[in-house]
Amino acid sequence: MIDLSTKVEEVPKIGLAYQKKLKKFGIKTVQDLLFYFPARYDDFSEIISIREARQRLGQIVCVQGQITEIENTNTFKKYMTMTEAAVQDDNAQIKVIWFNQPYLAKTLREDDFVCLAGKVSLYKEGVYLNNPSYERINEIGENEELTHTGRIVPVYSETRGVTSRWLRYVIKPLLYRFIEQIQESLPEEIIKKYKFLPIQKAVWQLHFPDSFDHADAAKSRFSFEELFLIQLNVLKEKMKLMLKKSPACLMDADLMKRFTDSLPFQLTDSQKKCAFVILKDLEKTVPMSRLLEGDVGSGKTVVAAMAALSVIKNGHQVAFMAPTEILAKQHFKTITELLKNFDIRVGMLTGKDARIFNPSAPFDSAQGKSLGQEIFEVSKKSLLGDLENGQLDIIIGTHSLIQKGVNFKDLALVILDEQHRFGVEQRDHLIKGKKIVPHLLSMTATPIPRTLALTVYGDLDLCLIDEMPKNRKKVKTVIVEPGQRKESYDFIKKEVSEGKGVFVIYPKIESNKPSKTMSDIAVAMSDIAGTATFIPQNYPSLASLSINEVKALKEEYERLSKDVFPDLRITMLHGKMKPKEKEKIMIDFKKGEIDILLSTSVVEVGVDVPRATIMMIEGAERFGLSQLHQFRGRVGRSDMQSYCFLFTTDPSMLNRKRLRALVESNNGFELAEKDLEIRGPGSLYGTQQWGIPDMAMQGLSNIFLVEKTRAAAKEILEKDPELKNYPMLHERLKQFQTKIHFE
Repeated sequence: MIDLSTKVEEVPKIGLAYQKKLKKFGIKTVQDLLFYFPARYDDFSEIISIREARQRLGQIVCVQGQITEIENTNTFKKYMTMTEAAVQDDNAQIKVIWFNQPYLAKTLREDDFVCLAGKVSLYKEGVYLNNPSYERINEIGENEELTHTGRIVPVYSETRGVTSRWLRYVIKPLLYRFIEQIQESLPEEIIKKYKFLPIQKAVWQLHFPDSFDHADAAKSRFSFEELFLIQLNVLKEKMKLMLKKSPACLMDADLMKRFTDSLPFQLTDSQKKCAFVILKDLEKTVPMSRLLEGDVGSGKTVVAAMAALSVIKNGHQVAFMAPTEILAKQHFKTITELLKNFDIRVGMLTGKDARIFNPSAPFDSAQGKSLGQEIFEVSKKSLLGDLENGQLDIIIGTHSLIQKGVNFKDLALVILDEQHRFGVEQRDHLIKGKKIVPHLLSMTATPIPRTLALTVYGDLDLCLIDEMPKNRKKVKTVIVEPGQRKESYDFIKKEVSEGKGVFVIYPKIESNKPSKTMSDIAVAMSDIAGTATFIPQNYPSLASLSINEVKALKEEYERLSKDVFPDLRITMLHGKMKPKEKEKIMIDFKKGEIDILLSTSVVEVGVDVPRATIMMIEGAERFGLSQLHQFRGRVGRSDMQSYCFLFTTDPSMLNRKRLRALVESNNGFELAEKDLEIRGPGSLYGTQQWGIPDMAMQGLSNIFLVEKTRAAAKEILEKDPELKNYPMLHERLKQFQTKIHFE
């Protein structure tokens, strides 16, 4: 017997080929099919006479009539056929043409009564309906209604071989058969409070709405529900964490003053405020779980160093994770410099490198230098032994820190840089199975809209560095049209002649391994595609870059080195290079031995080159505002005036509006909200590319809805943390967790 849990392969009319294609959408059961909601709708609800339709040239119309003739003909192009038909009602006749659908001459026959919806077009012999949707009226039963025409018609996300028409054909009879089996999952008090449609009615109205108002009401219900489920999940995780214990690390005010006095600059008020909040959190036995968010160059690492120093001086260890080797090495250098006067042993572990900073190396005061090596390479075995024995105070590394065999003697603080690149599962690996769990400090420079922070990072307390260091000059941002390139190139040559460095970002080819982590949504929200010309950046690991990507980069290198800057020293940097090779290139660039560094998005985070004053971005329209802002933040790291050139070839108004927003604002958080406002959150459910459902994505642009779902989730969990009195909600949450990727 077929029910909601029945696998699609057991459903009549769904053959093997379709089964495989449906699985690409994550559709495995009847319930999955019924919850595969339309991406949009076509309004074919107004049925007019053929006479009136003939007057609406260029418009989409819906008509009914009888086929008087139909046949296939060949076009002047041998590979294309046309199916031509004549359709007549009581008053007039119109010609109908379908392209490359020869089967229609057998599917539809003379004397068939049909309903057609398509565009009224003009050709030399008169008007015609161009490739209309069709439906045979004489096959519709007395109590049935139109499915593909003559109504508001659902349009689904499609893949090759699975059309919206086929999905409507399959889904509609299943709705009739199983709609009453769908059980309500939202608590009754929430449905009443917000006057939501019951779930059965909402599912039906999403697929086959009686009106757009009904479709909107159904959409509102599911937008709320999916955001509500996400909030339930993150708040449950937070509640579980609050039951655990962490080491209390008391703040030493004199130590912090010594640290700040050792800095060659003054902390901003915002840095001081965030540092104080974090240091006070570390004094508690309840695990800290905090997100430190700050714009590019705002000084998050210094604040993290203060937290690490406090923990270490309380007798504990710190783990500092970064998403790339370049960034890990950058942090190793920065942290050792910041903590060099405090007798702290720092280790670094990446996929191929193991290094130790030894502050106790003998020092010759007369010569003003160390007699021994302060930083030296060691074997991984030796480093891991020191870590386990407590001889290392802080270890900095990549994902290597969560591999098997990495053990700490007394881990009390985990610092994650670029939080969006590490999921919950990765960070939990460091605290798994421990009675006393470490505190967690996540950092990100990716501007996150408030709605997203409350949703995806709802289990983290937010701490915001919202001011930049004093006396820093604003980066001048310029949109460069195709005809303005030479002028920009000449300006860049002049800057290089004065000893300044140039970053060139070339848009990478889309990764063939899309990300599926929940944490990547933070990036997706700012960078998700809103137009066909925009390529979303999925932030894959650098090792996953395709051969085609490197090839494209080399072609751009050839163009720049031969045609544009033949007299300048240009070098490529890409993810296929070995770590030591990338490290040497960055050192040479910092030293001024390279004029122009050409790369994909490798330099997006963590690269600090004070002499670099120009960021040149090719195909700027292919990046999201947030990512462009990240790129721009790689320059302007000194007291010299810096520039960001946005080279574009796309004239679309949408892209121009986005780029103008970047020119007018230097505030990353403002830009993230602006990007969300301009292009909307996008539609993600079909391919599950990002791991968050459509309805939730649509709701993320509404701060009131997000806050409403968070309050509702909190209220339910305070009454019933285990959801024992809400069995259907508990089951729905379990199902939902399989569709959202929290790794």
